[in-house]
Amino acid sequence: MNTHTHVGVYGLAIWEQSYLLIQKARGPYYGKWDLPGGRMEFGETPENALIREFEEETGIIPMQFSIRSSQSVVVKWEYQGEPEEVHHIGILYNVVIGQSNPLEHIRRGPDGEDSLGAAWFTLEQVKDMQLTPFAKYMMNLSKE
Repeated sequence: MNTHTHVGVYGLAIWEQSYLLIQKARGPYYGKWDLPGGRMEFGETPENALIREFEEETGIIPMQFSIRSSQSVVVKWEYQGEPEEVHHIGILYNVVIGQSNPLEHIRRGPDGEDSLGAAWFTLEQVKDMQLTPFAKYMMNLSKE
């Protein structure tokens, strides 16, 4: 079985009791809803990666952010017909949006990379959605 480690940065943005999430376009979480974020590029700081990933996936640039936690999970999935395990490590941030009305100004379509589109959801809506482990944790929905 193939194994590898993936380290990324992810942020939870809340606006008027709604959560900003992206739908995963690939990988072991395909189709699930996740926090905006992703892998750091070589030499990039976690904060710069968070800003870049947020803008690429949602069209919004975070105004302020602070580290809330780090989490890890091992995910089993099949990649090109072969079983694989990914040790997914996330540096998790609380994000403050600086726009006056970010509910309307988001990238709703695919980014051509990792996101099928971004959307805002209430807590009641997300309770019935398929979420990634980091999204569940940041919204206090995980059962751990």
